[in-house]
Amino acid sequence: MVILRPTRKLLPFLPESSELGIASDTALGDWYVKRFVVDRRPLLLLVSSRSLLPMVTPARDVRSLPQRLPALVAERLRQLRIAQPHIDTECAAMEPVKIARTTDRSVMGIMVDFAKCAPLFLEPDAWDDATLPAVEARLAETPCYASRRFAEMIIPKERAPELLAAQWHAR
Repeated sequence: MVILRPTRKLLPFLPESSELGIASDTALGDWYVKRFVVDRRPLLLLVSSRSLLPMVTPARDVRSLPQRLPALVAERLRQLRIAQPHIDTECAAMEPVKIARTTDRSVMGIMVDFAKCAPLFLEPDAWDDATLPAVEARLAETPCYASRRFAEMIIPKERAPELLAAQWHAR
C-alpha cells in the first residue's frame, strides 16, 4: 500500500481515506503531489517522501491519479534504469493507493523549490509533454537538505536506486 498526499488545493479532487496513522509499504515511501502552472499550463509535481525523486505530469484528470500512480512511478524508474524486478515489486507494493493529508513539511518545502525551478528548465512557450522527462531529470540532480551535514544530503536520482535495492534485493 502507498499513501498519496495531495496539497490542500488538490485534496478536494481526491477521495480521502478514512484510516489514520497508515504508512506506506513501499521503498520510496509516501508520494506527495502539488499542482503548479508553467506558461498557463497546469502540471502536477509528485515527490517521493524517502528519496525525494520528482515526477512532473500534466494536470489532466486529477481524480484518476490514484489509479495512474503505479504506472507513472514505473515509467519514472525506467528512466533511471532501475532493474525491472525492482520496478515490478515496487509497483505491486503500491496497491492499493490511499489518500491522506500531507504530514512532512520538509517534503512540502522541497516541492515548493522544485516547482519554482521547473520553469527554468523549460523553454518559454516552446515545450510540450515530451519535454517533461528532461525536467524530471534535472530536478532529480538537485541536492536536497544541502544545509545539513554532507552525509544527510540527498540527491534524488542516487537515493531512489539505493532505497529500491535495499528494500527489494532480498526478495
